[in-house]
Amino acid sequence: MAITVGRRSALALLAGLPLLAAGTARAQSVLGPGVGVDPNRTPVRYTMTAFRVDSDTTLAVYESADGTDFTPVAEHAYSPPTGLVRDPSVLLHTDGHYYLTYTIAGDATAIGLARSRDRVTWTFLTDVPMLVAGRLDGAWAPEWYADAAGRVGIIVSLTWGHGFTPHLLIPLDAGLTTWSPPVPMLGLGPTGPGSLGHIDTTLVRLDGRLFAFVKNEDSKLIELAVADRPVGPYRFVATGDWAGWGGPREGQSIARLPDGGHRIYLDAYTEGRYYFSDSYDGFRTWSPPAELPGLSGVVRHGTVLTEFSSLT
Repeated sequence: MAITVGRRSALALLAGLPLLAAGTARAQSVLGPGVGVDPNRTPVRYTMTAFRVDSDTTLAVYESADGTDFTPVAEHAYSPPTGLVRDPSVLLHTDGHYYLTYTIAGDATAIGLARSRDRVTWTFLTDVPMLVAGRLDGAWAPEWYADAAGRVGIIVSLTWGHGFTPHLLIPLDAGLTTWSPPVPMLGLGPTGPGSLGHIDTTLVRLDGRLFAFVKNEDSKLIELAVADRPVGPYRFVATGDWAGWGGPREGQSIARLPDGGHRIYLDAYTEGRYYFSDSYDGFRTWSPPAELPGLSGVVRHGTVLTEFSSLT
């Protein structure tokens, strides 16, 4: 049965004010992408979820104390009942569970959800259908998002066969199993006839603005756009190979470092390598990319969750 969103809720979504059903728990205020960062808190652990080069049906989980040297938590942690577990993104919720969202197939019209208490044993929750009009050709690369208050959503790139447009989903229940229809993120879709648009969108809140790190599917480079609201409109402030990361690159994930900087993790998928690069000036400049020790050549399209000593 299709889910409808009322006029007030739809207007709030478009205004960039994520709504949650009454009683819905809020997520940890700082997620893997660094959304809602509290500058007075120091990261204590980094959790990476990824799929391995040798399998896109098995979730691998790693952890690190410094965001550089990762060790296995469980390299064969979860396989969904059917389909793939590509592009996994992880969230730590205030109910004490980790939540996973992932791409289930290249031509899927839904995304997968799973849950774990310990990051080792995972339980399949549901496949979330994309409630859109017309034929949908794919739902790719879902990524968790939280607003400044810690309310959660999922960003997913949808295609109708003519390029990708990132959309925002909002949960309608406390268990994160029922979701609103996707709302397009303005300014991040195809730029014109023949354009493939943008994918792998991850949001970082900094100085009161939202920074969207996106993969340009035409150039295969990671670019940067800015907006005041989650659904935009977004304005590109850095395009091409602006940060010196090279390309093709995808699956970018941003984490806050203990000394106040930010780190981006990059999948150099055509080279079979995984890189990281750091910024200490509000994303304006970045260090030369370096291979991620131990995991370069091993994992694909991971998300790094920044964890803190307590929840807010």
